[in-house]
Amino acid sequence: MAAEIGCHLPDQGGQAIGRRVGRVQYFPVFFCFSSGRTLDRVRIQSYDSIIRMIEPLDTKTRILDTAERLFGLNGFEATSLRDITHEAQVNLAAVNYHFQSKESLVDAVIARRVEPVNRRRLEMLEAAGQDPTLEQILTALLEPALDIRLECAVPLIGRILSDPTHFLDRVYKRHFVSVSEQFRAALIRALPGSVLADVMWGQLFTIGAMTQMMALSQILPDITDGVCSMTDRPEVVKRAVHFLAAGFRAFSGGGPLDKEMTCAPA
Repeated sequence: MAAEIGCHLPDQGGQAIGRRVGRVQYFPVFFCFSSGRTLDRVRIQSYDSIIRMIEPLDTKTRILDTAERLFGLNGFEATSLRDITHEAQVNLAAVNYHFQSKESLVDAVIARRVEPVNRRRLEMLEAAGQDPTLEQILTALLEPALDIRLECAVPLIGRILSDPTHFLDRVYKRHFVSVSEQFRAALIRALPGSVLADVMWGQLFTIGAMTQMMALSQILPDITDGVCSMTDRPEVVKRAVHFLAAGFRAFSGGGPLDKEMTCAPA
């Protein structure tokens, strides 16, 4: 068994100062002693700082999980902070402490799902080199999104897309503009002589297909007599990339729909 270590810091009245968190007791500044021997004085962070690192981490995650679920089920406007605090079993002060406002909480919920996907997308695009193939670009765009836990994200995605204005202002402008532009530039380089309108429509068709696969992921076996499912994600990505790449090349090889907007490689 580990030796018991007692920690004691007398206050001005000679009483020990400290508070127990679980089985560990923390003090702003303390002396430790074991078996009667005094150890060097150790200065650690204040109790409040320690608590913020330990307990509120779980509280913050619980708030985010609950908010995401309720936003997905009921919508952003119909879900109040009191609904969230009641369901998460936290007080309103905890929400205000971590997120300051409902608007900030909504942004945090969305960013928690979107930003890791976008980071991985850009990492995969960069790893593909200066001149990635069309298939590499589409794989970098699709794979990170289709690899997440869809059962958690789908209700929120559906709720966001149900309000186009909300999607434009809160999601697209804040999280997707830069990523979309970088992928568009890569697509133009991979499709010499392509037309800007064709590339942009191709991006929209790609995102539409991806979103549809995510939204229907749980019922794909039911609507395809068991033929299709999301069980093998790499295989799904491979099939989607093969299909979508053919669409982009059909645009490029079949003659531009708008001769005046032919893209110049970036």
